[in-house]
Amino acid sequence: MGAVHAGVPLVPLPPGGDERERNRILRESNATLVLDCAAGRPSGGLPTVPVELGRRSSTHHPEPDPTTDALILYTGGATGRPRGVRISRRAIAAELDLLAEAWRWSAEDVLVQRLPLFRVYGLVVGLLGTLRVGGRLVHLDVEQDVVVPAGTMYLGLPRQWARISREPARARPLTRARVLISADDPLPAPVAERLRAFTARSLVQGYGTTETLIAVTGRADASREPTATGLPLPGVETRILDREDQPVPADGESVGELSIRGPTLFSGYVDRAHAAVGAGDWHPTGDLATVCPDGSYRIIGRRHDIAHVGCGRIDVALVEDTLLGFPGVADAVVVAAPHPVLGEYVTAYVAAAGGVTAQMLIDHVGRYLSARQRPRYVHFLDEIPRTAHGRVSRSRLDAVR
Repeated sequence: MGAVHAGVPLVPLPPGGDERERNRILRESNATLVLDCAAGRPSGGLPTVPVELGRRSSTHHPEPDPTTDALILYTGGATGRPRGVRISRRAIAAELDLLAEAWRWSAEDVLVQRLPLFRVYGLVVGLLGTLRVGGRLVHLDVEQDVVVPAGTMYLGLPRQWARISREPARARPLTRARVLISADDPLPAPVAERLRAFTARSLVQGYGTTETLIAVTGRADASREPTATGLPLPGVETRILDREDQPVPADGESVGELSIRGPTLFSGYVDRAHAAVGAGDWHPTGDLATVCPDGSYRIIGRRHDIAHVGCGRIDVALVEDTLLGFPGVADAVVVAAPHPVLGEYVTAYVAAAGGVTAQMLIDHVGRYLSARQRPRYVHFLDEIPRTAHGRVSRSRLDAVR
């Protein structure tokens, strides 16, 4: 918050990153100073200023130019090296005002979250959003089983909601909440259905990337199908193009790549000095989506979330949803692997309780989906590998295969 008030661009460092990645971020972002609450951590040779959280300052600074960078946030790095994204003060202000309207977010609300403060959802939406509306924030800083504090709004990741949905005693206190929000990745339908059964609340989904902030979301006063993400925020333009760069029909079935432009868009990447984003430019997200006849969007995920088996196309998210509905499965990731005859086949990586076998899971998928959607192989892991930013690490999954 000191950096925001002073008009100094802030580069949050992921605490789980190694020293080499930390030094790359410091160098690439042109950081000149490191603020730290703990002494002795590597600073890439930069001067370090210790932060004393108990102290306050009465210094006032003039309001910076709204087009200047407020944050440089790094992408999740699921499919490649994380990239630094420049986000302006104006984009953040536009984003938070639009979300406040969509979620009916006000100073009367208490937002509870357990999201990393070096990512868009925890820092921009959770912290800055709460301050923007003048409400209260309860930030849970660790991943552990604790009593869920009372709040009117809850913001979580799909895997956090999945954990809560398997524990009715933890889910039922959420019945007092006004709105439950799932962010970052698509929410598995079984998780949404279990939570709705326990809480009588439908989760609102929010979709966005580091480059776009949240661009598509459900509304706090609207009820949609569990698989629907929602509608674009006012002023945010979207388009879905197929492989021939033609718009896909709004039939809820045709899939294409989602592009976005509008007031919440980033300003450029730090590793491309001349790749600034113009006001009218479209940003291709790399995510696949469909649009329904009512105008709502369903986000499928990255291009690798579609498997081309034989002459058909498989949405691997549907397979993941089905696996997550099997008792004892704590987490699951499904990927497309190359096949010399079929083109691709479905492989599943599962974290599950003892006693769950591969054949049990394959048969379970076969009962609900078609035969070609059944995983050809199931790999059991103690936990699904993730990057320091919380994304599934595809490279480490490939090493298992």
